[in-house]
Amino acid sequence: MKTIKKLIIYIFIFTFNFTISFAEFFKDISDIIENNEPRLSYGVAVSDVNKDNNYEFLVTGFGFKNLALGFKNNKLANTIDDNIFNDTDRKTIGVAACDVDKDGYEEIYFLNTDTYSGEKKYSDRLLDQNQKKFFDIFEIEKNKKSLNLTAGRSVVCVDRNGDGSFGFYVANYGGPTRFYELNNDILIDKAPKLKIDRVTGGRAVIAGHILSKNTDIFAANERGSNFLYKNNNGSFIELANDYKVQDKYENGRGTTLSDVFYRGQLDIISSNWNGSHRIFALDGNEFRDIAKPDFNEPTRIRTVISADFDNDGYDEIFMNNIGQPNKLFKILENGVLQKIDIQVGLEYFGLGTGAAVADIDNDGILELLVSHGETGLQPLSLYKANLKKKFNYIRIQPLNKFGAPARGATVTLVSNLREHSKTIDAGSGYLCQMEPVAHFGLRKGEKIRKVVVQWTNGKKTNLKISRINKTIKIKQ
Repeated sequence: MKTIKKLIIYIFIFTFNFTISFAEFFKDISDIIENNEPRLSYGVAVSDVNKDNNYEFLVTGFGFKNLALGFKNNKLANTIDDNIFNDTDRKTIGVAACDVDKDGYEEIYFLNTDTYSGEKKYSDRLLDQNQKKFFDIFEIEKNKKSLNLTAGRSVVCVDRNGDGSFGFYVANYGGPTRFYELNNDILIDKAPKLKIDRVTGGRAVIAGHILSKNTDIFAANERGSNFLYKNNNGSFIELANDYKVQDKYENGRGTTLSDVFYRGQLDIISSNWNGSHRIFALDGNEFRDIAKPDFNEPTRIRTVISADFDNDGYDEIFMNNIGQPNKLFKILENGVLQKIDIQVGLEYFGLGTGAAVADIDNDGILELLVSHGETGLQPLSLYKANLKKKFNYIRIQPLNKFGAPARGATVTLVSNLREHSKTIDAGSGYLCQMEPVAHFGLRKGEKIRKVVVQWTNGKKTNLKISRINKTIKIKQ
């Protein structure tokens, strides 16, 4: 296998500035969203909220209702009408879901922010269901002393011990980082004990197999260095400077994990507000920024997503900007990016604040939901690849020992053409969280040799794939 250094030389020699020009990449299917009125929205997540074995888009509302958009009768409609869930007063911006009580179902963390920085009026919510009725775990009397009353920006799920018990890492702005775990129905902020309670301009945070066999954390910050926490048997060691990802003079925003070399190794895509966007690829004992123009061109970035929208076996990178055109790149071999010219999804005047992907209608093709807000009311947008020919695919849905989505696990497709790793998204690249499924489009002539699931405890399970064009569930 070529080394990263050799691949970097290849990228430099390869012309980077040409674009893919063909029939429109996306089609706009926003008309299937019922009651899609202009609103202020920020974050979007994907989870099975109503426990019907189908995923919903969770769309936050900033002074508007939080929504759970499910697909039924060829429409995307709100499935939840509950006062605590709707919560128009607390101005929700971030959202993530995972199983914190080990019952096999995901709880929902709503990050509420009524101020730019520092102390805020309303606390966050952590919602659970009991007999189809939502309740806020924070409102239990013994948990009120643990309320997060600092303006937050993102939240991510972390199974730090690899035992299937998740905690929530909350990136606050102008206040200490929080790390909530549930022990005997008591919410405990473990951040001080873990020595990660740093005061910073927290923006985006992701978790997964970055450095260790367990769940690591990368946090992109504003007005200060990023954090890279290597998992050390359930504790964390901060190594951003050692691994050259501190980026201290930039303003972090959207970030995601993506295997940009199709080598079975997750890399960090880290964008900066009106600054240079990065693709940090691990090369030995440090990361190298391999981004070239026009990917690293400064934009008013919000969310970054890596996914195979058109099922051709090559991932795309979607860059959601606010008040500027969105961008789309295809990741070819050896980390080479081709810019895709788009009109549908460009959103030249769009106030994009968040985005998430999921195969919400279960047809094997991903949908992209984009939310808008901040400076003006706009409806939601829904896009889908405008396929002219059919590609094959395989979807892997890992579940932990409790039956909940194994967020933070890594799924690697091993074929005659590549070794391609994807993370089971734990959130929250910036305010958002993707579906907990590894979605692989298959290339022409590709033969799957095996699929490898690396769980949050580092152990691996090998799968033989006998059928394609389906979703395969695998339990730890």
